[in-house]
Amino acid sequence: MLSAFTARPIVELKQRDKSRIESVLAYGDRLLIGLNTGSLRIYRVNDLSEIPDEQPEGGDNGSGEDDPRPKVRVVDLLREEEKFSRRPIQQLAIIKEANILVSLSDYYVSIHDLQTFALQERLERTKGATLFAVTSNIVKDEETGIPSIVSRLAVAVKRRIILWSWHDMELSGEAAEITLVASVKSLSWATGTKLVAGMDPGFVIVDVDTSEVVDIVRPGASGETPVRFGAVSSAGMGYMGMGSWVPKPMSTKLGDGEMLLAKDVNTLFIDADGKPLEKRQVPWLAPETLGYSYPYLLALQPPAKGTLEVRNPDSLSLLQAISLPNASILHVPQPNISLAHAGKGFLVASDRCVWRMSALDYDSQIDELVSQQLYDEAISLLGQLEDTLLHDKTGRIREIKMRKAQGLFEKRKYRDALYLFSDAAAPPARVVSLYPKSVAGELSTVEEPREPEEPEAQDDAEGDATTPVKGSPSLKPTAAPAATPSKSMFSRLRAADKKPEPDAASVRSLKVDSDAASIRSKAAEPDRPLEGKDLMIAVNELCAFLAQARVQLPKIINYDGSLKTPLPPPNEREEGYVPPFHHWIVRSSDDEEVDWEKKLFEVATLVDTCLFRAYMLARPALAGSLFRLDNFCDPAVVRDKLYESGRYGDLIDFLHGKKLHREALELLKKFGQDEAGEDVNPALRGPQRTVGYLQQLPPQHVDLILEFAEWPIRVDQKLTMRVFLADSENAETLSRERVLDFLQGIDMRLAVRYLEHIIYELNDATPDFHQRLIHWYLQRLKQKDDKPSGIGVPDFDSDEERADWQGRLEKMLRSSGQYNFNRVRIQLPDDDPTFFESRAIVLCKMKQHRQALQIYVFQVEDYQKAEDYCNHVHLLESPNNATTSVTDEPEDSSPSIYHTLLSLYLTPPPPHKPNWPPALDLLSKHGARLPASSTLDIIPAQLPVKELESYFRGRMRSANSMMNEERIEARLRGVEKVAVDAQLLLGERARKAIVREDMLCSVCHKRFGQSAIRVYPDSTAVHYGCVNRGKVGGESRRAWA
Repeated sequence: MLSAFTARPIVELKQRDKSRIESVLAYGDRLLIGLNTGSLRIYRVNDLSEIPDEQPEGGDNGSGEDDPRPKVRVVDLLREEEKFSRRPIQQLAIIKEANILVSLSDYYVSIHDLQTFALQERLERTKGATLFAVTSNIVKDEETGIPSIVSRLAVAVKRRIILWSWHDMELSGEAAEITLVASVKSLSWATGTKLVAGMDPGFVIVDVDTSEVVDIVRPGASGETPVRFGAVSSAGMGYMGMGSWVPKPMSTKLGDGEMLLAKDVNTLFIDADGKPLEKRQVPWLAPETLGYSYPYLLALQPPAKGTLEVRNPDSLSLLQAISLPNASILHVPQPNISLAHAGKGFLVASDRCVWRMSALDYDSQIDELVSQQLYDEAISLLGQLEDTLLHDKTGRIREIKMRKAQGLFEKRKYRDALYLFSDAAAPPARVVSLYPKSVAGELSTVEEPREPEEPEAQDDAEGDATTPVKGSPSLKPTAAPAATPSKSMFSRLRAADKKPEPDAASVRSLKVDSDAASIRSKAAEPDRPLEGKDLMIAVNELCAFLAQARVQLPKIINYDGSLKTPLPPPNEREEGYVPPFHHWIVRSSDDEEVDWEKKLFEVATLVDTCLFRAYMLARPALAGSLFRLDNFCDPAVVRDKLYESGRYGDLIDFLHGKKLHREALELLKKFGQDEAGEDVNPALRGPQRTVGYLQQLPPQHVDLILEFAEWPIRVDQKLTMRVFLADSENAETLSRERVLDFLQGIDMRLAVRYLEHIIYELNDATPDFHQRLIHWYLQRLKQKDDKPSGIGVPDFDSDEERADWQGRLEKMLRSSGQYNFNRVRIQLPDDDPTFFESRAIVLCKMKQHRQALQIYVFQVEDYQKAEDYCNHVHLLESPNNATTSVTDEPEDSSPSIYHTLLSLYLTPPPPHKPNWPPALDLLSKHGARLPASSTLDIIPAQLPVKELESYFRGRMRSANSMMNEERIEARLRGVEKVAVDAQLLLGERARKAIVREDMLCSVCHKRFGQSAIRVYPDSTAVHYGCVNRGKVGGESRRAWA
């Protein structure tokens, strides 16, 4: 039980005093006691902290027995008003703002001065009064908004309730009167303007401002007629045969705008408007008096029992029962307008004694509940207390929830425990530590069992045959301990009825640790080990907890260990600074300076690593979704687990995600070359998986790419070349010089293929690459079949392959301009017919057209190629000519390329002779491009004019065509000039302006409707009448369409 309050008697009537206590009132350091004789005794209550517990309490009259030591009294009697009333004083209250004392005696309510206790007025209208209720509240004026203190006095006179009110210190207005259906037996203020009145027929709520009376009905089934709570119905047992005794209705105000109504053993919780709340009945015997001392519900049992019950109003649990003989009066000082906890010290009185209830501080109360493992009560109490009354309220609630969750876990209620851990935002380390090493690793608090020592082997042969391997989960004899974990280990671990994994098989009991602030768990007594089915259930619940934590952590920390939001510098932090994510971290008491970033990264690593272990243990299929994405997993743990379980493909994916590329490539090489000697997936054999991995690596890992690309390229060149030739950013941004040197060392043909790719596909204009490609073309083409290559490349397999390389060389010479022309010309043999055309292409690049044409005419003797060469050069030199049949070439211009070719036909150098047929064919086809003066000069005189007919006809047609074209162009330009002049002079007439219904005038901003409009040249429309009234667009418009 809780020891929230301690009863201390402060006033005890002497035996010779025949008076009886009828009422008590406490305010400030004053205690007023009303006696049955009508006397009022006024005491001063001393500070209880100055009085030792063993000090005897003070008497009621100032006279004490002889004692050499001075006594420190709890209370001092200041005075006694013997003629305060002629009858017993039944009730006392004060209205502090008005400085008055209100008393009920002889069925009248009287007003006294609070300082002198002199009678000021007896309220005659209260004749027959049985009780009253007082309240004080702060009310803001509706008009001015100025706050004022309004006090109200409600007096129950049979069926009537008479009301008086004070604004600040002055009585306002006449007394109001409200009549109910029966005599009022109890009164309580629900708010500053609403009263709860208890009667024999039940409870009602009264609005003192509007005089509205509303029945408080108990909740019932749908369709039933509402019944007032507390009413005595004929359907019930009634109180027949009990001397017509009817239980007294009681009510008390609780916190958060709630009230408790009670009649006999029946209770009802309502809000400030009288609406019933969904709460169960209070499990008690019928109390004598109700009260509320923040934050507890008080119930005083009948005097015959003499017990004060202290309950939690939220859970309704009995927390403390205090024995107070013959106690019948419960007085809780009115909190008035102060904090709700101001009345935590209350009084209980019998007819001869008054006890003051001293409250234990709230932190100690919480500690006591926690020590008794009453976690729900502690959490409920913390939820009702204000933050200022506790040290770190949020932290206390969180810690208690975690302790409760730990207790549920020990009771094997794993789902409830993990849900509560999640609700309390428990540090993952604290939760994980409850699991065995197979899940928690070194953080586990589950101690392993000590294996009995093995008896000494009688002989080697017998020991080898019968001695089990140490740490084995079973006692079956084995031939010899395995050197490495077998791949069937994971399947054995999954089944509860099969042998568990060695690290999980050792789970037997929980380690006891008394440090509640650490992550160590505390077991009350040894329990069965967490294994088999229980382990699977617990791990499944842990997966959900860790998965939720894994979603939240990346919002705080990056995968490289840096925080999303940097912390302030140490010199700018306040004392005791903790970051917003401090609840993720378990702090020890000796941690003075914490590296928050490092600690949080450790937590993230723990979460992902333990989640991986849990998945591998309970849900292996889900493990891939964890490590294929960015994660904080410990690489060593994941690597070992995946390798042991034979999930090599997943291991490669994990190493790639962790950027452990060398380790991954070494494994792929081992599997690809079948060096592992293990049963691996066929997809991992061969170079394909390695090539795919290399393609994913960024360019900064070029050293690694070239190192591990060597073995697959020797196995499958076409496949491996995808690493360098693929249409991807990684392949295109690799260091081309490094790749080229690497490929050249493997096979020159691969280097040629790579150069062709970067030159033709990627448009690389590096001169060195172009020069090297041409050099390698020539080097291979010039090698002879009967001589070794010298470059490590075999000779051509066929003439088609040689022709292909020859064509690739000529294509490169023709399309590229980034190589050294003179250097290549020197490399080309003069006497090898294979390179005649290649030399012509290079000479063309060098603008030495006559030499190039000499090769076509005299060495190759291909006149069509010579003509094609001329056409090509002519197009390059005259890019504006669309066709080759018409040209405008003045007679005195330099000779054209066709003139050069004609001269080689007609006046060749010795020992060659003139060649008339191709010369006449050239004159026939391209005579228009041959100037007449220079052409006729080289034509021999003995050539008949008839042979030149086609040449002259072409020249004349070309001249006529040019003249006609000029005439047509001049006419067309004249027509265009007329159209432009007309447009400038007359302007555009065929224009339109669209005016919609929702458009507004730019001047008056009204709709156009059916009004006449005028339109600006920019199509802006305005009313016709608004033309001269304003400006549109900031400028006056003068031009109109």
